[in-house]
Amino acid sequence: MEKMYYVVADVGNYKDFIPFCKKSEITLKTEDFLKANLVIGFPPINESYSSKVTMVYPRIVKAECRDGRLFDHLNTLWLFSPGLKNNPETCVIDFSLSFEFKSAIYSHLSNLFFNEIVRQMENAFLQEAEKRHGQPCLRTVQLHR
Repeated sequence: MEKMYYVVADVGNYKDFIPFCKKSEITLKTEDFLKANLVIGFPPINESYSSKVTMVYPRIVKAECRDGRLFDHLNTLWLFSPGLKNNPETCVIDFSLSFEFKSAIYSHLSNLFFNEIVRQMENAFLQEAEKRHGQPCLRTVQLHR
């Protein structure tokens, strides 16, 4: 649980492992809060926005964007819970993503590709955790989509 929390809370390094993230720069950081400037890009979109991230170790990472030119809102929420009682190296991850583009055209395009983009994001975090901490002790199981 803690290992996955640290991967998700590592916003400053998103540019190194999250698809479409071109820049991730921390502008303010405390123990349980940070602000970051991010740039996402996938043709034909290349946009910057600021994100406010609230963290509750080791259970919650919540990111909110309300000031970008691209989104009316962009919110992500990661919830981490203990996994199997007999295996402390397991955890349950609940991930939700909510966003709305300001542009009707971008909204239409996102509807076509939304599931694929979310799948790539989820996989990027899991692959980064594997890179940092080694092979998972159990196969990842997705309970719903």
